[in-house]
This record gives sequence, structure tokens and C-alpha cells, in this order.
Amino acid sequence: MSAQEKILGKGMTSLRTRQRLVERLTNQGISDVRVLEVMRDTPRHLFLDEALASRAYEDLALPIGHQQTISQPYIVAKMTEALIQGEKLSSKPLETVLEIGTGCGYQTAILSKFSDRVISVERIKPLHEKAKFKLNALKIRNIELFHDDGSRLEKITKKYDAILSAAAPLAAPEYLYKSLKLGGKLIIPIGNAFSQKLTLITRISIKEFKTEELEEVLFVPLLAGLVN
Repeated sequence: MSAQEKILGKGMTSLRTRQRLVERLTNQGISDVRVLEVMRDTPRHLFLDEALASRAYEDLALPIGHQQTISQPYIVAKMTEALIQGEKLSSKPLETVLEIGTGCGYQTAILSKFSDRVISVERIKPLHEKAKFKLNALKIRNIELFHDDGSRLEKITKKYDAILSAAAPLAAPEYLYKSLKLGGKLIIPIGNAFSQKLTLITRISIKEFKTEELEEVLFVPLLAGLVN
């Protein structure tokens, strides 16, 4: 099977199956056509082990090893839509996005369609390496992947249009607030292992931030330290 045929999929990974997922996402309230099209066209099955590929377009979180999961498609779409909502209607409305928790690279691939540049960090080295291989195979070039837990981001001076965290702290770290451009958005699950709220934080001015709680979610905790 050619690389293009693998991307297009067949049977349970075909475009028809993906379109059914888009219909479910629409029914769940995802309305941005740009997000729906990217969710349809991004081959989620290629980010999963072959044994789980047939379930790729079910609206479920699925295991990717190392006690981590690929996020439920609805949550991926919801987080992405929150970041680009109100942005210009261009193919890439954001300049630079930071992702904390690359995982298998699926959310990274989605973000790459809406940003000129995506910087993504992953603390678990086997996941980092696997994501790098898969994203390279898909010829996604506007990304930079780092084996890092994000803690050293405290020292960065780069400002981001958007930050997405795929792991939950008890409270949003101060350095993430500081890393947002004016008008920039941070989407992050906040809470403990039993109760979390998906939270959207928007930088209104140098010192002022707007916080919106979107819905209840359940993500892995945001942890420090590297895993080799």
C-alpha cells in the first residue's frame, strides 16, 4: 500500500467513516467548518498501533502506551476550535502555537493546519520519538518537537498566539500566562485526578486575563521530569 493510500485509509479508516465522525462532532456542537474539515482529513489511524486502527474514528480516547492516551476526537476539536475562535478566516490564523504534551502527535498534526509554527514538548522519550517519526512520515514541516517536560519554559521569552496543554495541573502555571501574546489564548485542563475543568484563558492586557470554564474533562496530570 502506498503512503497516500495509507493516509486515505479504507474500510473503518476510510473517508466515509471519517465523515461520520464529523457528523457526530457537529451534533456535539463543533461548528467551525475549518476544524471539521481538518478533523476529517487528518489520518488519526496512523497515530495508533495497528491493532487499534479500526477504532480510530470512534469518538473515544485510546491507549498509546506509557499510560497515556490519544485524546477523544471531540476534545481535540473543542480545544482547537477554542483557540482559533474569532481569529481571521485564513487557512492558518495563528502564527506560533505551543503544545505541552505531544503524545502520539495527533493533536500536533491538527494544530499544524492552523499555525505557521507549532512547538511541542513531550516528557516521555519513546512517545516523543514515535511522534517525530509519524509526523515526519506525513511530511508536516512547520513543527518543532522537543523531549522536554515544559518546566524549562519558565525561562523562555517567546510569546505565543496560543498554548494548548494536554495534561492537567492543579492550577495554570504562571509562566504560561506570561508566555501569551496580547490577545493570546491558553486552553488547559485544570484540576486533580478526579475532577478537572477544561479552561480557556485569554490575555486581555499585560496584567489582565479572562478565564472561562468550558466543560468537565479528564486528562493525565501535568508532571515534571523526563522519562527516557
